[in-house]
Amino acid sequence: MSSLRKKRILILSEGFGTGHTQAAHALSFRLRQMNPGLNTRVMELGAFLHPTLAPWIFSAYRKTVSLQPKLYGLLYRNQYQKSLNRFAKLALHRIFYAQASTIMDQLKPDLIVCTHPFPTIIVSRLKQSGLNVPLCTLVTDYDAHGTWMASNVDKYFVSTEKVRQKFIEKGVDPDKIEVTGIPVHPSFQEKHDKQAIQKKFGLKNMPTVMIMGGGWGMLGKEMLDRIAVWRDQIQFLICLGTNEKARNLLMEEPSYTHPNIHIFGYTNEIDKLMEVSDLLITKPGGMTCTEAMAKGIPMLFYRSIPGQEEENCQYFTEQGFGEEITSFETVRIWFYKLLEQSTELKQQREHRREAVKLWSEDCPNTILAMLDMTADVSVPLS
Repeated sequence: MSSLRKKRILILSEGFGTGHTQAAHALSFRLRQMNPGLNTRVMELGAFLHPTLAPWIFSAYRKTVSLQPKLYGLLYRNQYQKSLNRFAKLALHRIFYAQASTIMDQLKPDLIVCTHPFPTIIVSRLKQSGLNVPLCTLVTDYDAHGTWMASNVDKYFVSTEKVRQKFIEKGVDPDKIEVTGIPVHPSFQEKHDKQAIQKKFGLKNMPTVMIMGGGWGMLGKEMLDRIAVWRDQIQFLICLGTNEKARNLLMEEPSYTHPNIHIFGYTNEIDKLMEVSDLLITKPGGMTCTEAMAKGIPMLFYRSIPGQEEENCQYFTEQGFGEEITSFETVRIWFYKLLEQSTELKQQREHRREAVKLWSEDCPNTILAMLDMTADVSVPLS
C-alpha cells in the first residue's frame, strides 16, 4: 500500500516579508490543481521550528529595513556576488535550523521547493549529509542575489532571462536554471465582477487608488497625509497588512474618517481590491508587483529599500508597468490623469492585461517531471 501513497512536495519559505510565502502557496495551489495526485505542504521553516523566537527575529528584521534602510542595503550589496561562506551556513544551521533534519525524517518529502534562501541553504547542507531528495529553488525577486545559491540545488526557477544570466555569471550551471516567472494565485489572472466587489466593500464607482506599504505596512505617514488631501475627488483603499498598530492609529485620525477612505488590515482579498482600483501606490516587493502586473494595474513605487526593491523597481519601470515616485509631483500628475483621462487609462489597462505573459507552466511541469508525473490535461490553465 505504501507505493500507492500520494507524492509529497514540501514547499519551504520564511517570514521575512510576505512575498516568499505567498509564492509558495500559489505554487502549491497550481501543482495540486494540475495533478490531484500530489500532496503539497507549505511551511515557514524557522517559524515552525521556533514559534517563540521567530517572531522576534522577523520584528528585528522589519525594524532594520524600515529604520536603517542604508544599513540593510549595505548588507545586501556586501553579499550580492557570492553565497554565504561555510561558517555562516554552519552557524545558521546549528543556531536556527538544527532540527530541520528531524522534520525531513517525519514528513518524508519526495521533492522540496524553497522560496527563501535560508531553507535552500539548510536543505542543501542536509543533502550534502545524505538527504536524497530533489531540491528546487524558486527565486521570488527580479534580481539574482548570491544568498540564493547553494551547491546542491537541482533546479532554479527565476523571474526573467536577465536574472538567469546573472546567476550564470555567478557560476550556476545554465542547465539548472529555468525562466518561469513568479507564480501568483489564479485569482489574480481572473476578471472579477467590479460592481459586486464595490457593493461588498461599500465602495463608490469613482477613481480609486489602492495603497499598499508591503506586508508590514511601511509606506509612510507623511506620504499618506499628502495623499489624503485628495479624498473628496478620489477614493482610497489603504492596505496596511499585519501592521495593526498603524491601522488603529490611522483609524483614530479625523482626516482619515472620510467616506472615500477605506482602511484595511491583513486581507486575503487583495485580488478583488486590485480589480476595482485604477492605480496602485506601493513598495516594490516582488510578489506585490507581480500580482499587480497580472491585474494590469499601473503602479507608483515609493521609497524602494536599497537592495531587491530597487531591482524590482527598475524592472517594472523598464517594462512600462510602473513609475518611481521622485517627488509628490509624480503622484499629483497621476491623480489628474485618473480624473481627466479615466477612459484612456482603462483601455491601457486592458491592453496590458491581455499582453502580459505572467508566468509559464514550466515550473510546475518541471516539478511534476522530476517526480515522474504529468499534468492532468483536463484541468484548464488559468
